[in-house]
Amino acid sequence: MTEDTRALAAMARLLSPHCRVTAMSDGALIADWKRTRFIGMAAADVRKLTEGSPVERAELIDALRRAGCATDRRTPRAEAVVGTWLRGVHLLIRTAGFGRVLRMMSLAAPGYARADAPSADEVARLKQAVRTHSRDSWLVNGDCKSEAVTAFVLLRRSGLEAVLHVGVREHPFAMHAWTESAGVCIPDADPRGHAFTSVLAIDCWGR
Repeated sequence: MTEDTRALAAMARLLSPHCRVTAMSDGALIADWKRTRFIGMAAADVRKLTEGSPVERAELIDALRRAGCATDRRTPRAEAVVGTWLRGVHLLIRTAGFGRVLRMMSLAAPGYARADAPSADEVARLKQAVRTHSRDSWLVNGDCKSEAVTAFVLLRRSGLEAVLHVGVREHPFAMHAWTESAGVCIPDADPRGHAFTSVLAIDCWGR
């Protein structure tokens, strides 16, 4: 993958869902379908996302935000929504199987990323909500797979970076799933002090 391709991919992840970026000979063209307009960017500006300094990258992100192509505003997540997703994901895993659900996640987890990074406090609040609904539900009852998939989908649907891990432990053999974002794991990556080695990691687009 060339630097220009990586820069375009980085920009695509920053854009809001109603914007699309297309490579041009001298830069990039952003199509804003919500406002029915097109915005051109020079190749040098696009490359700032991967080659520029933190200050240059921040300036570019601010410009995209001011233009309405990127946003740092997140929709508040009601606890009732967390419970609904958790129960729905659990039923889907039980009927379709965990492996198939992992392959389907790209349908519910968009590949764009909002301009602001996730904060540990925000992810910790989601972790507490997932834990509460999981422990209080006789259906879910603390199932790590359901908690990890629910957290991954809700974080990605908010435009936040997240990675879902599936790990194993040899002695005694066991499997565990968790989602990591901003240094916070949902559920814990080492429940009851048992360490698991990640053998599968899935980020945006269900890759």
